[in-house]
Amino acid sequence: MPTYEIYLIIAAYAVAYSCLLLPTALPLLGILQQEGYSGRSTLRWFYKKGNVLRRRYSLLTIALMLITALLSLCFSFAGTEISILVSAAGFAGVCVLFAYSFRLALKVPFRFTNRGKRLYGCCFFVFAAVLFGVGTGLWFAADAIGAPIAHALLRPVPIAFMPLTFPALLAFANRTMKIYEDPRNKRFLARAKKMLDASDCIKVGITGSFGKTSVKYFANAILSGKYRVIASPASYNTPIGIARCVTKGGLDCDIFLAEMGARQEGDIAELCDMVCPKYAVVTGICAQHLETFGSLAAIAREKGVLARRAEHVVLGATASGLVKDGALLEGRDFSAENVCCSPQGTDFELVLGGTRTSVHTALLGKHAAEDIALAAALAFSVGMTPEEICGRIAALKPVPHRLELLESNGVHILDDSYNSNVLGARDAVETLRLFEGKKYVVTPGLVELGELEEKENAALGAAFVGLDGVILVGETLVLSIRQGYLDAGGDDANLIVIPTLKKAQDILAERLTAGDAILFLNDLPDKYL
Repeated sequence: MPTYEIYLIIAAYAVAYSCLLLPTALPLLGILQQEGYSGRSTLRWFYKKGNVLRRRYSLLTIALMLITALLSLCFSFAGTEISILVSAAGFAGVCVLFAYSFRLALKVPFRFTNRGKRLYGCCFFVFAAVLFGVGTGLWFAADAIGAPIAHALLRPVPIAFMPLTFPALLAFANRTMKIYEDPRNKRFLARAKKMLDASDCIKVGITGSFGKTSVKYFANAILSGKYRVIASPASYNTPIGIARCVTKGGLDCDIFLAEMGARQEGDIAELCDMVCPKYAVVTGICAQHLETFGSLAAIAREKGVLARRAEHVVLGATASGLVKDGALLEGRDFSAENVCCSPQGTDFELVLGGTRTSVHTALLGKHAAEDIALAAALAFSVGMTPEEICGRIAALKPVPHRLELLESNGVHILDDSYNSNVLGARDAVETLRLFEGKKYVVTPGLVELGELEEKENAALGAAFVGLDGVILVGETLVLSIRQGYLDAGGDDANLIVIPTLKKAQDILAERLTAGDAILFLNDLPDKYL
């Protein structure tokens, strides 16, 4: 056979196998996307001890190797090309089953955004190039051996090991795409920065270890009673997220609220350079993101960047001690006092601008009172009166998935499924105990706590003692919760450990009756399960 025909055949197989393998790589591509397209973070996650996806890719490799070798041997009597085609069909079946099962299991699948599509296309070319190179080597190795069975086995079987190379191949494709993506993002951010600089609206930065989205949401609702307000949507708290908000809708407003997130030192400074906030809200400091920052002091320094950059600062109760111009930022001229929680909402006294006003909100939990007080303090510093502010508080609605109360067939559902923190999780459990009837909690645990992760999850387990049902979801964090629960005297009969949220819902469907309450605490993305 002429050499060029061999290369064409190998290229055809490379394209075909790439089409089969790439869908099985989507779970890892989804993790890469959740990690902000950071190849280093994705590799660190993948090779973390006990990683579930790594074990599943190992099982996929074994399944592909066995089915390919078995079919190649069984059909070798029909000729080399027939046996390879039959083994390829078996290879395809395993890949389809794997991809389909993961499609059903993933809570946050890979999103085919414009960048996602470009990366997917680059991965396809990387896969095809590697398979072409491997295929060429295997073909000529089989020719050198000379036996027909060598082609039947050597050509298809080694390709079964491809899933083990996914992390490296995806990291390489991602790094290659950054050659295009990084300059493009810089131009996009520069355009947003130019629009922000040209606008005379009041810019507000909101950061903290917790409560950023809630405070932004409440501040928007209160300030909208007097001003035209634009807030970065959902949890858009990165430079790209804020830039999308600015460039998509413009800044035809009086006040722009920018949520500012940080996973490492330098993130807040970058956001401040972009937004140039005049007002700042620091909701609080806790061990959230300790995994990437390394210490509470580093977290406080990073959050404090916003306080030092702004002219007017509103501090949460756990954010005191931040330094600006060499002095501690400690006094607060506002507070939420005499907080009283019930299943019907939260009552408290709002101290603001020298006035004390009793207010009621349908929002649940002690933290709701503090979040509202922070939003009210911001509105007061911008120019609203206490009377105007309190008039807006009664109409506040819960932020989706932040201890949001829902009801289904008489069952009270506390949806606190957004990424929770230590303080918020304890408050959510206390709120659950306020309800009558049986009480259940479903959680995979708390994350991003670094060296405190095991300790804090054990403490969370201890907080569950006395509940009628504790359902732990996943494989990575639940052991600490379970041990903490049992060590604190929890009843093992009330404890269930399951692999997926879907199974938890099936169990609850059999147990829950009207009047019962269920707390969904911290429904984590797949990278934590």
